[in-house]
Amino acid sequence: MSSDTGITPADMETLKSNLDQFFLVVMAMIIFLMQAGFAFLEVGAVRSKNTTNILMKNVLDCAIGSVVYWICGYAFFNGKSSNAFCGASHFFLSNLPPDQYATFFFHFVFAATASTIVSGAMAERTNFIAYFIYSVVITGFVYPISAHWAWNEDGWLKANSWKPGTIQYRDFAGSGVVHMVGGAAALVGAIALGPRQGLFEKDQERIKGHSIPMVSLGAFMLFFGFFAFNGGSQAQISQPGDGAIVARALVNTILSGSVGGLTVVLIYYGFTKKFSLLGCLNGMLTGMVAICAGCDALDTWAAVLTGCVAGVIFITYSKVLYKLKIDDPVDAVGVHYGGGSWGIMAVCLLAEDEGVFYKWDGDSFLQLLWNLVGGLVITCWTVLFTAPLFFGLNYLEFLRVSPATEERGLDKTEHEEEAYPQDNSWGGDRNVQPTRSREGNEMSDYSAGNPNVANYRPNPTAHRNRSATAYEMPGNASNYQTTDDRARSGTMAYDNPL
Repeated sequence: MSSDTGITPADMETLKSNLDQFFLVVMAMIIFLMQAGFAFLEVGAVRSKNTTNILMKNVLDCAIGSVVYWICGYAFFNGKSSNAFCGASHFFLSNLPPDQYATFFFHFVFAATASTIVSGAMAERTNFIAYFIYSVVITGFVYPISAHWAWNEDGWLKANSWKPGTIQYRDFAGSGVVHMVGGAAALVGAIALGPRQGLFEKDQERIKGHSIPMVSLGAFMLFFGFFAFNGGSQAQISQPGDGAIVARALVNTILSGSVGGLTVVLIYYGFTKKFSLLGCLNGMLTGMVAICAGCDALDTWAAVLTGCVAGVIFITYSKVLYKLKIDDPVDAVGVHYGGGSWGIMAVCLLAEDEGVFYKWDGDSFLQLLWNLVGGLVITCWTVLFTAPLFFGLNYLEFLRVSPATEERGLDKTEHEEEAYPQDNSWGGDRNVQPTRSREGNEMSDYSAGNPNVANYRPNPTAHRNRSATAYEMPGNASNYQTTDDRARSGTMAYDNPL
């Protein structure tokens, strides 16, 4: 080779190493964008008075996560000096070979994902300092050690089973390691916090978020991120067959996600005769979570089946938790824990030429049993850490904000930076005098100074059920109320009173 091209075998190895590192870094950057997806999805799913709080938490998932993972997270996960329980070297990335920095960055974004899952389930009522504490615990201890068990060569789930070398915990992209960890912590946190004020009072329906477009934007960003999340878990691209595995992972991801969404839409339509956008989005996310474990190994028909079951599981979790009066504003538990727990079973049942449905032998059943053991232990490990933390903080009255703070909204009380300020401080003329609408009704200073409200146009249909004039906000729901008490309450623009 060297005589023909001038490229030596050593040069080729260097090129391959650089290519693999570049692949990991690019995939990690795309996965990092999922933080924005989580942020928009959670923002749209909560009331407008808590928007800044949600955004701040998602920003700090990155900021806290990167620092904590640098200090100890990566060391516990992948430290060179390690045992079956955890790693024990490279704290602060000390003595980490430069060619391992890409691996650090890739697994940091996984850790940040596990942490941010929890914030959605605990939205609108969590003390900000308590959030800071549990983010450190999940990113620095809970996730890295469970990831070590499953993905490090010395980890006991990977290295020690009934048949070492033949049977080992199988979870290609983190259905259990990432999503079950995040989902289990989210469930514990939601139980410890209790529901939002007024949610389960008599005849009270689910509390609606304030922006379906934001939820949709966030979901699309998560869909995009899942392609890198699953495809990038191959962790290299320079060896024969790597490209095919990455491509299979992407195809299975979109199929499982799509069928998960369609399943939820059809089930909802069967019961309500309505087509639910939010249900479709959550169903797609659940399907993508479920396929993480086996996206590299399932045939396409198995990915379709995985997504179909995932859709049913999402609906089941969502309904059961609501019946149990467990408040999960974004259905994080159903999407991540429900989808993840099904995913670690699906890979053992449906893996091409290896799963129970193909082989039906002792080894395939042992593989399924070992994955179930892994899922159970990961769940117990997460609960073991998070339950004392959340319930301890709650006992000290440090987990949840006061009822007055919750009622007023966390943007104003925790941050003093309202996402939708009502005092014209981010635009408009404070000195604008009251104006009159085209129907002759006087509008408030707030309405006159607000560039959106000023463009309201009368909605004649509003007069059918009430005498007062309603104004239709361009690009928003009709009959939007502009009274100060309605605006400050943060209720959703889609909450049409008619």
